Amino acid sequence: MENKNDGKIHEIEQIKYCLYARKSTESDERQAMSIDSQIKEMKLMAERDELFIKEIRQESHSAKSSGLRPVFNQLLIDIREEKFDGILTWAPDRLSRNAGDLGTLVDLMDQGKLKTIKTFSQSFSNNPNEKFLLMILCSQAKLENDQKGINVKRGLRAKCEAGWRPGNAPIGYVNRLSNNRIAHIEIDKKRGPVIKEMFQRVAEQGHSGRTIKYWLDKKGFETKVGKKMVLAEIYRVLKNPFYYGEFEFGGKHYKGKHKPLITKQTFDKVQVQLTVVPKQWNKQVFPFKSLFTCGQCGGGVTAEEKYKKLLNGKIKRYVYYHCARSVDYDCDQPYITEEDLVRQILAKIDEIEFDQEGVSKKLKSEISHYHRLRADVLHQEILERQLKTFDYPLIEEKSDKERMKDYIVHVLKTGFSEEKQEIINLFKTKFILKDKQIFKTEN
Repeated sequence: MENKNDGKIHEIEQIKYCLYARKSTESDERQAMSIDSQIKEMKLMAERDELFIKEIRQESHSAKSSGLRPVFNQLLIDIREEKFDGILTWAPDRLSRNAGDLGTLVDLMDQGKLKTIKTFSQSFSNNPNEKFLLMILCSQAKLENDQKGINVKRGLRAKCEAGWRPGNAPIGYVNRLSNNRIAHIEIDKKRGPVIKEMFQRVAEQGHSGRTIKYWLDKKGFETKVGKKMVLAEIYRVLKNPFYYGEFEFGGKHYKGKHKPLITKQTFDKVQVQLTVVPKQWNKQVFPFKSLFTCGQCGGGVTAEEKYKKLLNGKIKRYVYYHCARSVDYDCDQPYITEEDLVRQILAKIDEIEFDQEGVSKKLKSEISHYHRLRADVLHQEILERQLKTFDYPLIEEKSDKERMKDYIVHVLKTGFSEEKQEIINLFKTKFILKDKQIFKTEN
């Protein structure tokens, strides 16, 4: 281009514009003009004003934070390297909604590398007034963002305090909409009963996560998007307090107004079942496994230990026995605590047949150990001159069977797991376990 006003020919340097179009996918920019519309309007303006667009660049990314837009970052690099010296964009807020990127644009203007920024209705060049106006407009966009963020958080907090959990309802529930907004949460009539039964199976029957997954897959159960529940999702559901009427949001707990699927007691039982103790191979002893078979499917019985933290801060250990489901994976027999098993075994002690010779040997060993303890440690046997009065044949009399039963009761009540295991190995009577009750098997 030439200027002939002074009689001389001067070539006017043409500004090399980059047309930059941006639209965020976030909710705060739903009303912003689409990228295609921005490009169309700015190309028409460039044609009208005879502006040279060297390149068109676009991206879908939020401008709330600085340095996170790859296309915009590259544009700034190219301006520093003098590939462009002008930016054409729909509005100032397309370039920046944060102080960091705004500062970089103004710095490039101060250095003379960015000569002008043109929008649909305004133009900003390297002079104090126009740069000041640019900063005001971009700062106003940042202010709007900040205020929207505060208002959104305030609205979410108010919704939580009213008893309604923001966002999509967990599986087993559905969101009910009003004016395209979530109004309240209801139980999903299709999936809710299945989720409820899932909790009950874990709480009452001791099912594991893998057992639950097998059961769900066999039922053909699907999530809201038509997929099978993965194991991790099953555990997330089982640990979610939402199902008994509470929920956590923003680090705080709230009482929900939605209808619970389960009770707090059922939820607490499930948490005990989910407390898995790290396996210590060859150290865990569950003495009653070999004594029982499942009364429903005829399979073996297995056991698990769980730990629960009490209100006083102490940890209580629980041992649960249940069908191993090796014969029937769908066996729905409930679990029973070791304490309940011992109580029922003791009630049937007169019906139990056992190896009398083996029990007698163990009893002799216990008595001998007791006397050695008194003699070697307490020195009481010598002082009382009773060491030689002990007579082993005494316990071999016929009445000793009652002593043996008393010894068995003592071990089952107070013995260690290993001691209980040794005694139970001497039992000739076996039992079946059904509906938390034990029954003597018919020989």
